[in-house]
Amino acid sequence: MGDFYDIAQMLALLHELQGAAFSRQVESIALHAVFTPYKSDANILIAGGEQKSDFDNLLNAARKAVSHGFRVFILPNPKGIRSADLILERKGLYKMYDLKTIQGKSSVINRLRESIGQTNRVLLNMQTDYNARLLASDIKAYFEENPSANEVMLFKGNKLILVNRGLARNSMFNRIFRKMYEK
Repeated sequence: MGDFYDIAQMLALLHELQGAAFSRQVESIALHAVFTPYKSDANILIAGGEQKSDFDNLLNAARKAVSHGFRVFILPNPKGIRSADLILERKGLYKMYDLKTIQGKSSVINRLRESIGQTNRVLLNMQTDYNARLLASDIKAYFEENPSANEVMLFKGNKLILVNRGLARNSMFNRIFRKMYEK
């Protein structure tokens, strides 16, 4: 119980930190002893939670992230603390993401809005054909509505697409994004 309580406190502290202190805290969480490899995959680490209703979605996204060279930490979901779902590490950089699995044709913007206040990075795992023009518009609106948003990562099939605030602000964003998404 102590380890889980520790990690809950560490996650709660993230809401008070910024910049380098935030980044150090994310790394400290990922390196916490509560994480163990999931089954035979040393690149997917969990802190329990296999019974959670969204565990299969988390595991699916984690496997895609591993195929793109990330080590993945599936975070516990302590009660009363709004926190991310995953920490992705690659080349010593640890970043937290809120996972949104997109299965229907409904508006992605609503799913993106759900993550505001949880973390400044969102991972969209696209499980459906989604109109590229609408998706670009939703991502652009998300950055406009959420001044703390840094990045939206998308998994579409075997493809990884990264959209940061600078790209979303580019006057050619819709065209650039559609090329990345549709090819």
